[in-house]
Amino acid sequence: MLVIGAGPAALAIATELGRRGVSVEALSATEPEAPWVNTYGIWGEEVDALGLAHLLAHRWSDTVSYFGAGGEQGSEPTLHGRDYGLFDKVALQRYGLETCTAAGLRWRRGTAAHLGHNPTESTVTTRDGEAIKAKLVIDATGHEPVFVRRPADGPIAGQAAYGIVGRFAAPPIAPGQFVFMDFRADHLEEEERRSQPPTFLYAMDLGDGLFFVEETSLALAPPVPFPVLKDRLHRRLAHRGAPVLEVQHEEFCLFPMNPPLPDLSQRVVGFGGAASMVHPASGYLVGGLLRRAPDLAAAVGSGLAAGLSGEALARAAWQGLWPAERRWNHAFFRFGLEKLMRFDEARLRHHFATFFSLPPEQWYGFLTNTLTPRQLLAAMVRLYGLAPWDVRWGLMGLQGREPALLARMLAGG
Repeated sequence: MLVIGAGPAALAIATELGRRGVSVEALSATEPEAPWVNTYGIWGEEVDALGLAHLLAHRWSDTVSYFGAGGEQGSEPTLHGRDYGLFDKVALQRYGLETCTAAGLRWRRGTAAHLGHNPTESTVTTRDGEAIKAKLVIDATGHEPVFVRRPADGPIAGQAAYGIVGRFAAPPIAPGQFVFMDFRADHLEEEERRSQPPTFLYAMDLGDGLFFVEETSLALAPPVPFPVLKDRLHRRLAHRGAPVLEVQHEEFCLFPMNPPLPDLSQRVVGFGGAASMVHPASGYLVGGLLRRAPDLAAAVGSGLAAGLSGEALARAAWQGLWPAERRWNHAFFRFGLEKLMRFDEARLRHHFATFFSLPPEQWYGFLTNTLTPRQLLAAMVRLYGLAPWDVRWGLMGLQGREPALLARMLAGG
């Protein structure tokens, strides 16, 4: 078995395959120990269920959002009542590398360039001309995969964010707090709020006078430019009397939210961003990787035990990763995100205020993609019943490519 990549997705699936006795090699274009750039957040209940709470750098119990009726500074917070954590990315990477080694993974260095197949196996050729043969190739190279093919069905929306780790003239959020979404927009001119894409603050107290603050656009195609996000963040901070005193780190984050599912008939199998596993409505990935790697590994292990190879093994692997229920959920989330991208600032605030008034198990299950299709539909029916009329009207109309996405959802994803 050959896994291409060295990020969280590659390490997760390589580990699970190795634990099932599958012989695995991994091909990395860089040193596997090269530091990870991205940061990863996760809900406390989610990381506890995975048994990985010891890999968190920070954990907050005071978790809130702001969706005030007028977006004003003084509006009351929505209390989430659930812990939220930030992974120590160095510890997370070390854990992934150590578990891979313990599972028997062997590393190769090189950049994958060409892929070929015969009836029983696949061959990856590197830029240096090295040929690596495997019964199955798993592409875990991220959102722009080396080999995995996706159909083109319209523009891909990007979640864009600009963030700062630093010190401020005053605390930008309450000490000890995690702010999931702060849509208060009284630092903007009325015309900006009415005509420009809405953005929100995502922020956390890191302790010792350090805070992470990030201006975020949920999703848009094309994405909100970084200079716009940076300007909005600084204006927000100045309006709160918390201008930046010291910048220790800048973060520029941009990733696709709603790519279509890959072609599930292809011989190379994707995992992680390469397999469109980012949650199309929330942007979460790492929790899903760790939960779903065993599903893919189990399908591959069963296929090998049954003597499958070539196309049959790839089909079994894709089915293990994207069974019918998960395909339907993915189609539903893409359809829903398309609607939210059309909402103006006021309607989007009303939507999220309603969303977080759902029973906690419903909104948490939605954000983590742990609901069945039946449970997901029940949650959205309840949301519609609770929502104000501006949100209901926004949910009812069909514009742009929404009819096509609805048709795909009704067809099973």
